[in-house]
Amino acid sequence: MAAEQNEQAQDLGQEQADQQTAQTQAETEQTEVSVEDLQTQITNLKESLKLEKARTANAVYEAQKSVERIQRDAEKHKEIVIEKFAKELLDTVDNLERAIQAAGDIESPLLEGVQLTLKSLLTTLEKFGVVEVNMSNGFNADLHQAVGIAPDAKAGEIGTVLQKGYTLSNRLLRPAMVLVGQ
Repeated sequence: MAAEQNEQAQDLGQEQADQQTAQTQAETEQTEVSVEDLQTQITNLKESLKLEKARTANAVYEAQKSVERIQRDAEKHKEIVIEKFAKELLDTVDNLERAIQAAGDIESPLLEGVQLTLKSLLTTLEKFGVVEVNMSNGFNADLHQAVGIAPDAKAGEIGTVLQKGYTLSNRLLRPAMVLVGQ
């Protein structure tokens, strides 16, 4: 009976050992399958990462382009607003110059105030790039508008300035209206 129990114990031990071996083999197969699956997942994740990096780079590029476009549009809008505002102020400059001419040679506090106002306005306009068109170089069709002939001026020279011209940041804001020699 003792021998029989020993035999049963050995059979039981053998069965347990066989089960452990089978279990180890199953785990090894699962591990091998898991390694292959993991390698496939790693490859898929690397491809997804590349795709997401490309998408992110594209989004950053588009955002930068949008910012640049908005800045350009804002700058253009600013230039247009300044141009319109400056054109409106030029009428005031003309009126102040006419008032000074109408006063003639009579000195008065009122005339002095008008002159100071004109000077202040012209200084402010210059700060923003509004400059009077140069008249000393003769007639230039890009800067001057000939509205008549000045009999006392030489050919191609400006005889009389009817209205001063102005540029804004080296672009013509208003042409000078002049009489030219023939």
